[in-house]
Amino acid sequence: MDRRKFFRNGSLFALGTSLLNPFDLSAAPIDFDTLKKNKKAKNIIIVVSDGMSSGTLNMTDLYLDRKTGIGSNWLQLYKENKISRALMDMASASSIVTDSAAASSSWGGGFRINNGALNVGPNGEHHLPIWQKFKKAGKMAGCVTTVPITHATPAGFCVNSTSRNSQPEIAEKYLDLGFDIMMGGGEKYFSSEYRKDKKDMFQEFAKGGYQVVKTRNEMFSADNNKPILGIFQHDGLPYTIDRNNNKELTEKVPTLAEMTQKAIDRMKDHPEGFVLQIEAGKVDWAAHGNDIAGLIYDQTAHDEAIKVAIDFAEKDNDTLVIITTDHGNSNPGVISGKEANDNFDTVQNYKHTNDWILNGFGKETSISQVKERIEYANNFAVTDKEAKRLLRYYNDIKSEDGLYNARHLPFRTLSEIQKEHNSISWISMHHSSDYVELAMFGPGSDLLKPFIKNTDLHYLMLEAAEVENKF
Repeated sequence: MDRRKFFRNGSLFALGTSLLNPFDLSAAPIDFDTLKKNKKAKNIIIVVSDGMSSGTLNMTDLYLDRKTGIGSNWLQLYKENKISRALMDMASASSIVTDSAAASSSWGGGFRINNGALNVGPNGEHHLPIWQKFKKAGKMAGCVTTVPITHATPAGFCVNSTSRNSQPEIAEKYLDLGFDIMMGGGEKYFSSEYRKDKKDMFQEFAKGGYQVVKTRNEMFSADNNKPILGIFQHDGLPYTIDRNNNKELTEKVPTLAEMTQKAIDRMKDHPEGFVLQIEAGKVDWAAHGNDIAGLIYDQTAHDEAIKVAIDFAEKDNDTLVIITTDHGNSNPGVISGKEANDNFDTVQNYKHTNDWILNGFGKETSISQVKERIEYANNFAVTDKEAKRLLRYYNDIKSEDGLYNARHLPFRTLSEIQKEHNSISWISMHHSSDYVELAMFGPGSDLLKPFIKNTDLHYLMLEAAEVENKF
């Protein structure tokens, strides 16, 4: 490819452009001929841990190292100096604290937009999502996630919408656009039983030539020569630790790593290559709930998906793997104290999430039942006073708000009780404005500068794959 022509037609944005104004929607062009030329990336795999604060990455590495003697796959790439690494500013057009829709759209459409929208700018302008650009260039494209496949992060790479909440409509757009493999949760956006318009999107996808799979075994058995829609749960997939301790869920619901391998197997032989987004979406949900078991164990699921992607890329030699997160959330960490080591290690004995614990209580629950359930799930005993404190929330005396907390359950209260036993603290239950970790492995990784703006990643992917930004 004539790279000078690429820059003229594509208006490639600078990597590492000025970040003095986080709401600036423009960026200055740069001539990448001055950079080291690299091999073309035939394939791109981007592995996203939604809502991962740096403390989440740190604690997961500590958890794995202290439990197994081997840390996380992500940090091992750092230790072995196998990757290019940067910090990335994830501000949206409307706030220095982004939501997942604007964050994904900055990568997907190449522009900063307002929180809540998908590739639709502040003045209504539509930006063509990057997975559509790659489809037009002849590549296969797909997404896998642990939340509804219509959720903000996969949708930001795929569609335009004025609202991230238009998930039934997003499901229809996926079919119209003909993506090659889409897997995650979200039955309620596809089933005629739950959609307001009563449209059976499962049937529509089947008519469109898709294999519709709803269980782990069906996914494994699906033909890799045909497109696949995999929907494995009504809403988000179960948290990793809850799945691992429930035989029925283990048999029915695939892991993120298993979905990743299936997606790669589906697309790896395509002569023009493929692009794949992988999202550990429930890391974000757990952070919103200050749910440490949900957080760490779903981050390990993300880490296992990283290994699948890197293992493929090391053998393939034509694949760029991008590892990142879209924003921080709640900024958890292990606090100081002489018992911090032993306290943190108690997380290794957890069997279930706070989500599982709290959804098992109601107005008729007794103090002894609260104590019994928590001791089973977390392997420590709460006091009668602490049990009573939790039960107040079920009798309408108190209520907690928070995203993904429709029942107003006492997530923050339980995390405060747990802190005395695991030494883990949280600063909030909301997104934060952190600069986020960004790592790259494979062809195109040398294009990465140490500090970039979120929109730069869109143009870096196009440049690495030598796909002109002309669509």
